[in-house]
Amino acid sequence: MRDLDHLFASNRAWADRIRKQDPEFFVNLSRQQFPQYLWIGCSDSRVPANQIVGLLPGELFVHRNVANLVVHTDLNCLSVMQFAVDILKVSHIIVCGHYGCSGVQAALRRDRLGLVDNWLRHILDVRHKHEKLLASAGGGDTAASDRLCELNVIEQVANICHTSIARDAWERGQELAVHGWIYGLENGLLKDLNVTIADYHETIPTYHGAIVALG
Repeated sequence: MRDLDHLFASNRAWADRIRKQDPEFFVNLSRQQFPQYLWIGCSDSRVPANQIVGLLPGELFVHRNVANLVVHTDLNCLSVMQFAVDILKVSHIIVCGHYGCSGVQAALRRDRLGLVDNWLRHILDVRHKHEKLLASAGGGDTAASDRLCELNVIEQVANICHTSIARDAWERGQELAVHGWIYGLENGLLKDLNVTIADYHETIPTYHGAIVALG
């Protein structure tokens, strides 16, 4: 039980494959990272950020948490964002949710799971805010869950745009676009939720447009 030798073996095999493809890959990677993208996604093990978009290590800066939330009191997420925007100078922040998210489903059903309930309270707020839109989703619990997954992404995009990190970047003329995507576990495909924002003043109209498009 204590040994995970199979993971070390997999690691060696992976490193060997990379070196065969590019002998200088790890040497170059160790010098610096120059990602253009910050990915804020769900911790779900079925949603591996780099693999989904076909990017190598060093090309995607990643923050993941349960249900891909951006909470204004979460210093972990905000620190990642600040480092990505101010230090790494990423050009894009991508919030990527996924259909079938257990955290979203728990909030929708009001399940009690323990400590994580306090975190999922933020999704309950999204649910209450869009109660009418969820009620009109049709198709039973699955449709309502899918709709709440989409709404949650759109809300997190707006949350990012309201942070001092994004606003300061835009005010100093830094190029930064925030995107909202969702991933399908059943087909492996990404869907753009049409909530891309590249200036603070676009936040409210783009947010409302994305919400209306779901209806």
